[in-house]
Amino acid sequence: MFEAPYPPYDPQDRSSFAYDTVVRRWPVIITNLIDHVHRLIHDLTMESRTLANNGTTDPALQSKIEEGKVIIAKASHLKYRMARDQELEKIPEDGDIYVEEYNSELEKLAQARKNTWFTAPWLYAECYLYRLFRSYFNQTTYWVDFDPFYAKKEETFRSSVTAIHQIATTMHELDAEKDKLVDDPDKLSVLFKEMVQMCLWGNATDLSLLTHLTPSDIEHLQTVGREAQEARKEFILKDDQEAAWEHIKSLEPHAGTVAKCDFILDNAGFELFTDLVFADFLVTHTPYFSKAVFHPKLFPWFVSDVTPADFYKTVESLSSPTFFNVTMGTTPESAHHLKEMVERWQRYLEQGIFCLSTAAEDGHKKTQFWTSPWPYWYMEEKENDLWRLLTESSLVIFKGDLNYRKCVLFFLFCHPTGNHPYVVYCRLTGDVKWPVTTPFATALGPLAGSFPILSLRTNKADVVVGISQDVADRLDEKDQGWRVNGKYALVSFLQKEH
Repeated sequence: MFEAPYPPYDPQDRSSFAYDTVVRRWPVIITNLIDHVHRLIHDLTMESRTLANNGTTDPALQSKIEEGKVIIAKASHLKYRMARDQELEKIPEDGDIYVEEYNSELEKLAQARKNTWFTAPWLYAECYLYRLFRSYFNQTTYWVDFDPFYAKKEETFRSSVTAIHQIATTMHELDAEKDKLVDDPDKLSVLFKEMVQMCLWGNATDLSLLTHLTPSDIEHLQTVGREAQEARKEFILKDDQEAAWEHIKSLEPHAGTVAKCDFILDNAGFELFTDLVFADFLVTHTPYFSKAVFHPKLFPWFVSDVTPADFYKTVESLSSPTFFNVTMGTTPESAHHLKEMVERWQRYLEQGIFCLSTAAEDGHKKTQFWTSPWPYWYMEEKENDLWRLLTESSLVIFKGDLNYRKCVLFFLFCHPTGNHPYVVYCRLTGDVKWPVTTPFATALGPLAGSFPILSLRTNKADVVVGISQDVADRLDEKDQGWRVNGKYALVSFLQKEH
């Protein structure tokens, strides 16, 4: 079993983002969940009273109200225990995945006396938290498919209408120049980097979007694109875009073969939209890819991660003329461009050019792994079918901060007494205190070389690898929050070992 040479981040370090998460972020998330369910119960109660006033009753409605109250009680109990650094309780047997696995690791943490909210390894506790949330709804009849975070995801997505229409127009203009671009790798290189950066910053507040292109701009794209990229360069602390593009150019298309790109998805909403745009670019505007597979989480995860329902709902919403407020920075032309693009995506989904991983053979089983307590590092051992599937990919793109952390390292340390082992969890690089100069390949552990990896990550947690010590020291002096505030990013690529 692989052992990392450094300890994990945990909430005992009061200067860490882990501490802030347990003290502030998680209680807010729990409170929001409680408030959301409470508001729904209020609406259901008003509906029940209206029925009663009309002389009728609905037993199912009353049962849903009572189940909702139980969910609130469980979440309130959780918040109380978390604030008092009490032990993580076992995941109840709810008929869903990984109950035994989460509880088994919890037992090992208990042996090491690392099983309270402020002593448990941060990332294990965070994954456990969302699996525990899922159990609250699984143990009901009327809330079992409920996503307590969906309303927020939808609200945020609606606010992205201007950027979405701008990007749709850009893609329309690229369509007009497609034949010229396919035979011009230099221009494709600049476009690829623009797409990478659109995808990279897709979940940030201060978005760096695609340059707005007209057909005449295409001729000058190399210069324009490079200037824009140079302006953003100081915020991308590790930049392997060129290495990734050189790898892609090596994917010579062959008749009858399928060059596949896999997206390990992060956030729903606008970020998922940018993922779809990037995939569209790769399969429509370059000669190197013929299929894109999207890997979601099976149930609501880390508030905003993409679920299968989110994926299909996003395409449906983009197709709806009433979903967005079309008076906000849009034009009839941009609305038509969006319609054109989404209709192409729908065709791609029907033809299998775009594919959600859950729709593939044994896809549900393979998708389970992304919400397991295990490290991605042990994918080959724990979910060999998924690992073998990804080894057949021409490029695997890991999106976002969580996936950067969550190639979850799972390694064995000795308890200080020497008597008991305990397990420490970390994720893609392992959520451990790697020196910033640690090579990306080293931090990937056993996953390194399994398949071509491109990680697009805005910094929202402490772990950072692959940059110089001078850069880290300068940022520590200039901006102490640079590891966690989402202002800086890493584009990390590692080739497959042949």
